[in-house]
Amino acid sequence: MGYKEIAGSPLLYILVAVGLLYIIGFAALFLKKSFNRCVELGMEKAAVINVIKSSVVYSIVPSIAIVIGFFSLTTVLGIPWPWWRLSVIGSVSYELMAADMAAKGMGYVTTAEMLAANDPKVFGAMMIIMSLGMLGGFFVLIPFGKKITSGLMKARSNTNSTWGIVMNNAFMLTLAAVFIPFMLLGDPVQMATFLTSVLIALGISFLAKKLKAAWLSNFIMAITLILGMASSIVWTSILK
Repeated sequence: MGYKEIAGSPLLYILVAVGLLYIIGFAALFLKKSFNRCVELGMEKAAVINVIKSSVVYSIVPSIAIVIGFFSLTTVLGIPWPWWRLSVIGSVSYELMAADMAAKGMGYVTTAEMLAANDPKVFGAMMIIMSLGMLGGFFVLIPFGKKITSGLMKARSNTNSTWGIVMNNAFMLTLAAVFIPFMLLGDPVQMATFLTSVLIALGISFLAKKLKAAWLSNFIMAITLILGMASSIVWTSILK
């Protein structure tokens, strides 16, 4: 059994479907418990239902970007594995980066070369990297998550100190320090797509402030993802 056969195997479809059903059931249970708790606290059912509806509406546009990312991943990883990763805990940028790093670590220059080789070991390596690579955060959050969160909230509530703001921004800068060099030092298409996405995000942010459209700020990431992916197609045709 080769790479492509494993990536689209019925067993993998079944395992992913079972996992997703569990997650959906878990989410539905917590939704019911949360709804009942809101009613117990004296909130009107109609108000709670409106909050749920508005949350669903505001989730649609970000989901479109995820769906587009899903289709881009299926060309490399098949359907079930990206379906699982992007439905539960993964992100488009992380999955693509992990897949590319795994391919290069196994000696392939490009993902196209890797797919042509049809080596099952590569798919296994990708699954391990994508799964175990995400566990580091959990191992930190389980023992220290509550202390970190309460410490940040306490620091941010202190109006006489800017330490909370500094700590919050430090987390974002750390993420940027991890991903940005990878994008800038990659091939020209990656660099051009990244710079285009930055300009798009800045443009939308400017429009939101100029037009005083606060709602537009909620969709900056989703719109930037969609337009950034579209720009990658243009840059690929120009630079390759």
